[in-house]
Amino acid sequence: MEQVAPVGNVYQAGTLSGNPVAMAAGITQLTLLKDHPEYYTELNEKSDLFFGQIKELLRQKELPWQVNHVGSIGSIFFTQSPVTDYASAKTSDVSAYAAYCNKMLAHGIYIAPAQFEAMFISLAHTKEDIDITLKTMAKCL
Repeated sequence: MEQVAPVGNVYQAGTLSGNPVAMAAGITQLTLLKDHPEYYTELNEKSDLFFGQIKELLRQKELPWQVNHVGSIGSIFFTQSPVTDYASAKTSDVSAYAAYCNKMLAHGIYIAPAQFEAMFISLAHTKEDIDITLKTMAKCL
């Protein structure tokens, strides 16, 4: 911690940085995950299903796309080129993504507002939530 400002020369900031409630919540979350490793299996299964079905949906729509996901985090890019870094992400059709995002919002589904941000699946998402989201995506793409 001696490296972090104001003592050190590394600047660090965040909305909840050092907030005691946020820290307590973080410790509780990590303890739950340590005590229940099966949560990771469930989360990964949900995520693989969700992002796999998004890929199938985009394939059916014959749109240029890339879906990147690892664990419970993923992103959709409207581009034919593989996305591996910021430069390749910039080949995406941001106007098409913005239109898609606005349609999803109009149908009550909040997604990442830019292709450069990630979507997250959580244990709180039910199969019904995922199905509703996928059906809405099918309408909005």
